[in-house]
Amino acid sequence: MTEPASLLAPGLRRRMACWLYEALLLFAIALVATLLFSVTVQMRHGLDPRQWLLQVLLVAVFGAYFAFFWSRGRQTLPMKTWRIAVVDRAGRPIGRGRALLRYAFCAIWVVPPLAALASRHFTLPELGVIFAGWIAFWALLSRLHPQRQFWHDAWAGTRLVDAPRDGHRAAPQ
Repeated sequence: MTEPASLLAPGLRRRMACWLYEALLLFAIALVATLLFSVTVQMRHGLDPRQWLLQVLLVAVFGAYFAFFWSRGRQTLPMKTWRIAVVDRAGRPIGRGRALLRYAFCAIWVVPPLAALASRHFTLPELGVIFAGWIAFWALLSRLHPQRQFWHDAWAGTRLVDAPRDGHRAAPQ
């Protein structure tokens, strides 16, 4: 059974370019959230015992960011730029619950490299290779999925699809 053209996954290069743009945007969001947190609780250095609280805050801020954009407009700013949308398996918009589930499964992208970072047995260049290698491995695993979707999308019941250009919306049926 073939998928309708509207439910086909965008190319891997385009999805990874979007992912890189998303990482840059998340870096900016993390900077602002960290600044606000640090000023609010008067955290003056990175070895402050409340560092774990900042990490929990960042996970929550990122979760809120993704849940809001994925469930409201199906796209974050990088996804709009690269014309990619997230929908459920049938092509319908997703709700907040499914968006949060997708966010939780998306953590697989960063958990192994963060575990390597926590072990403190690697140099910075080695961590860079571990992180890049894991990301490449995880992205290439999408080639094994029947619809070329990322595995976290398959597990969350979502999929990435081509989004129409703003000026070229399909006519209502």
